[in-house]
This record gives sequence, C-alpha cells and structure tokens, in this order.
Amino acid sequence: MTKNILSELGLGIDSPLAVPGTPNYRPPCWPPQRDWPVIIDAAGQVVSRWGDAIWRLDPWAGKPVTLNFGDGPAKKHAAAIDRANADLLRTVIGWWLYGPNGARGYRGLKTRFDQMRRLFVLCTQEGILASELSHFPRVADRLPDVLQASRAGEFLGLLHDLYERRDALGFTLLDRGGLARLAAAMPDHQKAQTPYIPPRIWHYQVTRLRECLDDFLSHRAQIEECFRFCVDAYRHNSANLEGQARPRSFYPFQWPSDGTSGQRGAGNRYYGPFIDTAHRFGIGELLGRWLGVSNDEIRVQNLSRYLHLVSRAGLSYLLNFSLMRVEEAWNLQADCLQIERDPRFGDIHVLRGRTTKTMSDAEALWVTSPSAKVAVEAMRVIADLRAECALPPGARSDREDLAKRYLIDYMLEPWGTKFTKINLALRPTIPSYANALQSFDKLFDSEQLRITPEDFELARLVTPTLTDEFAVGKIWPLAWHQLRRTGAVNMQASGLVSDASLQFQLKHVARAMSLYYGQNHSRVRLEEKAHTYYVRTMYETLGRQLQQLASNRFVSPHGEKRKSEIVRLISAADAKKAINLAKKGTVTHRPILLGICTSRTPCPYGGIDNIARCGGGDSPGEPKPCADVLYDPEQLDEVEVLEAVLDERLAAAEVGSPLRASLKAQKRSVENYRHVIRQT
Repeated sequence: MTKNILSELGLGIDSPLAVPGTPNYRPPCWPPQRDWPVIIDAAGQVVSRWGDAIWRLDPWAGKPVTLNFGDGPAKKHAAAIDRANADLLRTVIGWWLYGPNGARGYRGLKTRFDQMRRLFVLCTQEGILASELSHFPRVADRLPDVLQASRAGEFLGLLHDLYERRDALGFTLLDRGGLARLAAAMPDHQKAQTPYIPPRIWHYQVTRLRECLDDFLSHRAQIEECFRFCVDAYRHNSANLEGQARPRSFYPFQWPSDGTSGQRGAGNRYYGPFIDTAHRFGIGELLGRWLGVSNDEIRVQNLSRYLHLVSRAGLSYLLNFSLMRVEEAWNLQADCLQIERDPRFGDIHVLRGRTTKTMSDAEALWVTSPSAKVAVEAMRVIADLRAECALPPGARSDREDLAKRYLIDYMLEPWGTKFTKINLALRPTIPSYANALQSFDKLFDSEQLRITPEDFELARLVTPTLTDEFAVGKIWPLAWHQLRRTGAVNMQASGLVSDASLQFQLKHVARAMSLYYGQNHSRVRLEEKAHTYYVRTMYETLGRQLQQLASNRFVSPHGEKRKSEIVRLISAADAKKAINLAKKGTVTHRPILLGICTSRTPCPYGGIDNIARCGGGDSPGEPKPCADVLYDPEQLDEVEVLEAVLDERLAAAEVGSPLRASLKAQKRSVENYRHVIRQT
C-alpha cells in the first residue's frame, strides 16, 4: 500500500476516544503489525492489539462487546478459525475500521463481523484460505447454507465492496464471477418481492410527471404573481379583523354579501370570482388542464390544490431517479441537489438529506439524474411561496432560511389554514402514492395503467412472486416503494425501457451509480442502504440472466454438455466482463433470431442479421452450428416467418450467385434449428 493511501486511513468509529493524534488513530503500515494498538480506553491503556484473538470494543460501546477471530483458546459459542484465515479476517475488519467510509458505530461493526465470520469459518472447515475462495466454487456454493437469509443482500454488498477494494486489502474473497453465482444461489427470504413496474407503465408515469413539472415551470412567473396577489388580497381584507371570525363579506374573491361591489365596508377589496383573477394572470387553463375543473368550479383553493399536485409530482420524480425511500425524499430541503465535480468522470448529481435507517449518519448522499433539477426547482418554488405566508407583509427570508426550507411542508395560505393550529415542529403525514393519484385524477390516465399481457410477462420476469392484484386487465397499483426497485432494475438494464430519451437519462444515472455505488469511487459517504440496494439489484439482475440461460428453455445444438460449459463460463470467468458490459449499457448476452448468442467477442459473421453461421448452414455437409449459440424454442414462429422470406427471395435469386448461396446457407440453418428444438 502506498504512502498516499496510508494517509487516507483513519479511525472512523463514532467515539470521543477516536480522534486524530491518538496512538491508534492511523496505522503506520497495512496491514498493521501484530502489536499495533487497535483499541485504547479513556485512561490511555491498550485494551486490544491487532494480533489478539479477541478484540474488546468495550471503550467504544460502554459495555462488554467482543470480536472473536477464532484463533485463540476454543470457545463453545464461537467456531474456530485457523491462524492464516483469522489474519485475513483481521484485515477485513481493520479495513472497516480505518478505511474510507468504514463503520461509524460499534453495532454496525459487530453486525458486519458476525456475518463475515461465517465465511471464514467455512473456509477453515474446508481447509482453504478465504483469499483462494474464488478458485473453489464448490466451497463458495455452500455460502448460502451458512448465511442469515435475512441479511443475504447486505452480505453480498459487503463482499462486493471488499472486491472493489481488493488492491488496498491485498487479496480477494470472491471475484465478480463468484459474486454472480452467489447472488443467483441466494434464497430470497422475503415471501413477496417488491413488484417491478412494467417498462411501458413506468415510462408513462415518468413522462406525465415530467410534463406536469415542465408545465409548472413554464408558467412559474404567472403562478408566483397570482399567488402573491391572492395572499395580499386576503391580508388586506383581514387587517381589521383582529383575530375575530371572518364575516361572509370578508372574502376577496367573491362579491360582498350585501350586494355592493368594489371597495365598500371596512375598506375591503373585492375582485369577483377567482377564475377572473386566474385568467388575468394567465393560469386559468393551466388549473383546468391539471385539475380537471371547469371555469365555474375554479376557486382560490384550487390554486393550492394545484401546488400540492406539483409537489407530489416532484416527489415521485425524485423517487424514480434515485434510490431514496419516500420518507427520505419527503424530508429533503431546498439545498438538497448538489454536484460532485469529478475530474475524471465529469459532474455527478447527488441529493443530500437525512437517512431514516442509519442514525449515526447526520447526513447522507444519494446519486441521482441531472433531470432531478427540474423536480427540485419546482418544489422549491412552491415551498418558498408557502413560506412567505408565514412572514410579515413585505418581509423576505434570508438565504440560510431559504436553503434549509423543506421542499414539502404544510399549506400556509391564508385561504386555507389561517385559523387552524398547526404544530410546525412536526412534519406532515406522508400520503401513499395511490392516495396522491386518487386526489389528482388528471395526472394519469388510468387506462394507460391497465396491465397488458406483455406488461404482465415483463413484470413477472423480474418479480416471479407477483400476487393476483397484478393480473392482466387490472389497473397497476402504483406505490412509492415500487419506484425504488424499478429504478434500481432499470439502471442495471436500461434496455428494458424502449423510449430513447428515457434510456439516455437512465444510462446517465446508471453510469454515475455504477461509479459511486458499484465501484466505490465516491470520495463522500453515500447512504449505506441505497448502496447495498444497488449492489444487490446489480447481482440480482445478472443472476436472473444466468438462471434463465440455465433453464430448460434454452438448448445448445452441441448438446447438454456444451450448454453446461457455456453457462459455467458465463457465470464464472466471464461474469466480470458481463457486469462491466451491463454497466456501460451494452447487452451482455445478445438476443438473436435463433435465441441467444453468448460469444464474448463481436460476431465476425453478422450474427444478428444473418443466421448462416449460427445454425451451421454455412457447412453444406454435416452442420456445424456456432459453439456459442443457445437455441430458444419460443423463437420458432419468427424463424418460420424468416423461412418464408428466404423461400421468396430464393425463387428470384440468380443461380450460382453469392446471394443465392447465402440464402441457401440460412435456409439450412433454419432446418438445423428446427431439427434441434424438435428433439428437446
């Protein structure tokens, strides 16, 4: 390890005892010598050294907490670990203590240790070094049996992080191939996975959300002017009330009840029905379009309802392009969107907020799309307008207040909650996505959310455990947590989404997430659970591909043995390349007319457009199909369509021409394909 990397190490545990300058704060070499003091108490006494069989975390925890590396005296409750493996385990735990973005609290460290220890016990029992585990797939395949099912995703994330830090650690536990195999083999402890929204429906809702936000921002000036005019009108007429109940003649957007008009009574001002004011400021059609109300139905309260809609649309949009939970996005503040300027990779957009799961992190970061700017800006405008209602007339918030303002907060308009007591110290209740959609039925066309057979098949491909609630013909029941999982899957496989503009957005944010979540490139602390969620989904996606290829659906023209070799090659040696290709947005296993091409290099024969080589039709004698092809029987209909086209073109092709030879070769490939799948 270089001196430069050593300088970046430091004890990251959240304790008043872990401060720069203490003897245990930064190791002089990596890994440290066996007598290096890892834990020191408040009196300056060394409690545990690097080479100790047991590390006592008591000074940090304030109570007895130990990490037993297993190479000391035997304990009934702790399985033994041989010396060499115990030293490797110390390096892993030490990295989580001293490395960048390590464990903040003793509880998190203890949880990680307890999970990781199971791997080292298994390696000891099998007589191998944990650093050689990738070379023993038989042993690695036993990992799911010894792990906690409920923490399988978290454990996968830990192993992935260690793989990405392998150069700093000095060894590898599981490589990409091993991680992919592990992900595919891990049982899902959840009885029902969060549903994946079908691409067509996801595309529709994202597009409508963006249209709503763009429409708002294009009318921003008119909305701000109208809103402030209405606030001033209410304030003027309430000036003489002095806390008294509002009389019927108070309201500025109706004519006074005594039949008079204009400026009568106690100096009150009247402007007639609110729709007149809305049209005067150029927002009447806007309100009608998004709220579905006619001119004679539009009241000043509809202006507030419209602002509610835009805020909810902004919230939904952010959840589609980040890995935030709804409660985390709900509590974002006006200055949440930041840009990490990376000298190598350009601008990375991140959302800064507070996490709901990791109490030790006062702030956390989530990677997002550059398009999040639109949602944050729209929500900020609304938050600023509503905050003005709580200020004295003519007053303006200072810059710090503006930055720390919640993007979503209570409605403080004088025509809505003026005399309702609100405890501003408490946050508003989060509505469900379904509730938000029911309240604004013009946002989405329910028919566009109706599940088609294709929608259902794609959703079930990603979520095999779909319930009857998601049947063909029913309206897809959108929910906040679905946006998180769907976004994570789409960022791994943006090809599921056909729209070119959305693909571009997804690829942009997918690249940023692969750098910051997948490759641990970030110099800042990202929200831990989102990081784990991304990694788990990454390997879940790859694992799904591998499982599909291994199923009985696909056959090799060279027999079952060759198919097993292909799947094994993909799931092991080529998994690293497969994942890297997926991260770049390119397809890992290319679909072709006959099924799947698993070649790790571009096809020199055309492959996608010409099947002569795929099916072995280019060898007139004994057919020699490509060794990398897997046939898909479900392609038979399309292959027969191709055969009809070939027959038609052959009838017109000149005898002895290269075209005729090519067409005949493809015809032979079709016949070879049909012969193979009929035998399965």
